[in-house]
Amino acid sequence: MSYPMIPFAILCGLVLAGVALSLFAMYRSKAMVRAAEQRVAAERRQSLENVGELQRSVESMSAQLLDLRREPVPTFPMAVQPKAGLNLSKRSQALRMHRRGDAPEQIAEALEVPSQEVDLLVKVHRIVMSTV
Repeated sequence: MSYPMIPFAILCGLVLAGVALSLFAMYRSKAMVRAAEQRVAAERRQSLENVGELQRSVESMSAQLLDLRREPVPTFPMAVQPKAGLNLSKRSQALRMHRRGDAPEQIAEALEVPSQEVDLLVKVHRIVMSTV
């Protein structure tokens, strides 16, 4: 080998090393871009799944809300339920007993209604009968 060829051989070696290094860099960068695209695609799929789950949850809650709106509002029972007052049959029984001469307290006890209701019924009956 001659002396003028040595610098040319070194230069060719350096050029070849540069080309090899640039090809390796391009290959590595493409691999990194592919990996990044795969990560982005996986994250996108995961995000779409999460959005789908959230949409199903919102639809479910919406349906539950509509069901709750359709149901009547619950009423809370009073602490003590008042006894039923005089209905038509009890009123006629009370008037029959009054005509027989029973006392209002006896009528109230027999029919299980408050004595004030029986007194009021008797008074109203007397007023109605006096106007007829």
